[in-house]
Amino acid sequence: MTPSGLDIDTRDGVVLGEGALGAEALAAANINPSTGLATDYLNHFNEVVMLMEMLPDMPDCAEDVLDWQPLDYCGHFRQSAFKDKDLAILAYAASPRPVRAHLETLILQIDGAVIDAQDRLRGDTGGEACQAVATLATEEIKPLIAAASGTIHGREEGEDDFADETAQADIDALFG
Repeated sequence: MTPSGLDIDTRDGVVLGEGALGAEALAAANINPSTGLATDYLNHFNEVVMLMEMLPDMPDCAEDVLDWQPLDYCGHFRQSAFKDKDLAILAYAASPRPVRAHLETLILQIDGAVIDAQDRLRGDTGGEACQAVATLATEEIKPLIAAASGTIHGREEGEDDFADETAQADIDALFG
């Protein structure tokens, strides 16, 4: 069993890109056809990050931050109103193991950072603590969510940096 609670080894020959998991069907459901992953899962984290960032101005959001619970990929879709949630769960089972493992590693890091923030808020919801949690959300959790998004979209770590450098070189050449 994986951390998602899904027994990946008993997926009965489900293959990404074939049958119900064809590229067109996945793309139509907002599931990346290459990775088998959907960015909808990241909403689970984006919501708590938004609340954490609001804490300095709205400390009463601390209760909502404290109510947040980790939820794995498949658990998120089981509870969600996502139209193609069954397809998302099936595609996750068929996603390449290294991609899935990388995403799960990032998710564990995000979960840990949010839990650290919650622990800090349990002890103190004063201005300094709220600002520290907001900073944690912006400087640590958001970059992890961005890395998870990159994984879902099939980008390797650092790939975006290279693309930005190439684009800048093209611009420099145009005006140089």
